[in-house]
Amino acid sequence: MSAAEKTHKPIRFLEGQHIYLRPVNQEDTESYYHLLFHSEMRRLTGTQRHFTKEQIHSYIESKAQDSTTVLLLIAEASSDTLIGDIALQDIDSINRNANLRIAIDAPSHQGKGYGSEAIRLMLEYGFGILNLHRIELNVFTYNDRAMHVYKKLGFKQEGVQREIIFYNHQYHDSILMSMLASEYRALYKGNA
Repeated sequence: MSAAEKTHKPIRFLEGQHIYLRPVNQEDTESYYHLLFHSEMRRLTGTQRHFTKEQIHSYIESKAQDSTTVLLLIAEASSDTLIGDIALQDIDSINRNANLRIAIDAPSHQGKGYGSEAIRLMLEYGFGILNLHRIELNVFTYNDRAMHVYKKLGFKQEGVQREIIFYNHQYHDSILMSMLASEYRALYKGNA
């Protein structure tokens, strides 16, 4: 690798004030692998499986070819430090809807507004570029902080999936929330 390549800054696909979102590539396998093993992130996202580096490599490769998913890494703007990932997945171009998921890796990166900023960037992309009509997400009932953030951002609760996940010796519910493009534009028009 040349000196120019080593100092090359990552592409900032969607840029906010404190964070930016960038495409994931094969060179991110090691970093992405480590993101998946922060215990608090695993609890909050309900991640139950373990993954090998080879599985992560294959996952990244498959997402690059998947037209129904936009998978981006979240990085701190000031340091380029990877702090999580965010995705629009199960994109349905006929009915114009998708599912959003986000994970911030460590408690030291949580509670700083990074997740809210990443979600706002992804909502703007989903509604403003992909022309989606509806974006939904699921949040486990034990993730109070995320529920608060989603409501604050304008997501509306639609329903409850009862006892859908078994984690830490007990079953937990999942809350289905969504936002429509018209709701997004009413909340953020001129501020996006």
